[in-house]
Amino acid sequence: MAFKAGFLGLIGQPNAGKSSLMNYLIDQKVSIVTPKPQTTRRRILGIHTDKQSQIIFIDAPGIVKAEKGLNAFLEKEAMDVISESDALLAVLSIDEKGAEATQRILDMVVSSKKPWLAVITKTDIDANAHRIPIIRNMVEALGGKSLQISILKDGKLGRTELLNSLSEILPEAAAPLYDEDLYTTENVKELVAEIVREKCFENLSQELPYQMAVQVRKFDENAKPCPKIYVDVMVGKESHKPIVVGQGAQVIKKISQESRAEVEKLMDQKVFLELNVVVKENWYEHLQTMKELGYVIERK
Repeated sequence: MAFKAGFLGLIGQPNAGKSSLMNYLIDQKVSIVTPKPQTTRRRILGIHTDKQSQIIFIDAPGIVKAEKGLNAFLEKEAMDVISESDALLAVLSIDEKGAEATQRILDMVVSSKKPWLAVITKTDIDANAHRIPIIRNMVEALGGKSLQISILKDGKLGRTELLNSLSEILPEAAAPLYDEDLYTTENVKELVAEIVREKCFENLSQELPYQMAVQVRKFDENAKPCPKIYVDVMVGKESHKPIVVGQGAQVIKKISQESRAEVEKLMDQKVFLELNVVVKENWYEHLQTMKELGYVIERK
């Protein structure tokens, strides 16, 4: 059997479970996961390699419509992933409010003219189980094939079945595109920033995180007795700073403790981690700041 390798774009609505699905499929935590939509802000690669194939998953931001600022970047990232992938996986949650959003994702993958599959996620939500055959019929009406999965319930069996199906829609390749031991192209500094951002999402109020960014200001791996990492948590309004800091600095202290525990697990050693909350008024509307944070939108 010929070896298969290629880029597989995960396309879905915000909060469809794309990040959880990618982490599950590569069996590593690369993309951050929170219950809040639009957690993923830039494409992140996760790599699964076995004897038959190498699948390079691209976790993209959920599909949003916007003309400027951070949301415009999110939309462009998702569109770029569609154009640059060899094949697509439509991630369709049974937790979606209406069929229109699901249909929009299906129309996008079909119009790409690329090989595609659909995966129906969050199938452990019993109250919405009646939506599974509805979504399956929507997929079949477009000539597609769907699989369903519950990351919480299906374990390794569901993972193997899905990986095998996904490898079938990838192009043939002479060899893997990346080193076989690699599970992501993210470096440690980028992963640290994502960990801190995840802990901010988990500990802060509903609306604030979308006006918040994280930047590793200094990363000294050679410091003694352990690596020293200094991170800026950036907010877009002065009034947001006390919310992030919390009364008696309790909120930022909790974010810092939870972040450090996960960074130490990632780096397999003790680290010194310092978080600093900084205000940059409306940073999400400033092109230069967006570029510094890695949210680059090219102006034509």
